Amino acid sequence: MSDRLDRQFAFLDEADRLKSVLRATTLCDGSRRENSAEHSWHLALYALALADHAAPDVSIDRVIRMLILHDLVEIDVGDVPIHSANGTAHASAQTQAAEQRAADRIFGLLPPDLAAQFRALWDEFEAAETADAVFAKSLDRVQPVMANLASGGGTWTTYNVTFDQLDSRVGAKIARGAPRLWDWVRDRARAWFD
Repeated sequence: MSDRLDRQFAFLDEADRLKSVLRATTLCDGSRRENSAEHSWHLALYALALADHAAPDVSIDRVIRMLILHDLVEIDVGDVPIHSANGTAHASAQTQAAEQRAADRIFGLLPPDLAAQFRALWDEFEAAETADAVFAKSLDRVQPVMANLASGGGTWTTYNVTFDQLDSRVGAKIARGAPRLWDWVRDRARAWFD
């Protein structure tokens, strides 16, 4: 029992470091950059509030669990903005390998049963093949769009993003899991770029 609790609290202490990882995206009021823990919490709330936009076979409970876990690897890797440089660093083999190593380390802090459960959810989110993971990825992409709209352009201005880049890098992923949601957001984003 003591070893199990030691491992659970070691993981929770390590997860606290996510609060110190700053993202490129600002808060909706533009006052400061959000941290990755705030982003994960906000995404869990997005899942609750936007559950009616998920496919009928999506388990919002599983989506929320994925969203709480999905960015823990940023403790080691940091935030890699989707619009930075030419947009390829986000999905590069080097970034993915670093995230895999971080997942091994961070989830490895847990007792084996929890490590396997949490890692399986993280892997499922990354693969984005199940209905739950596809919807979770959609929310992960829409939240920064909404923050950029609320803050007057945010990272779109910083990285000189075009509407076509937003549509291909972000919109396609949102539309895959929540097409009606992207239709609504797309109109508002297009108006900002026009």
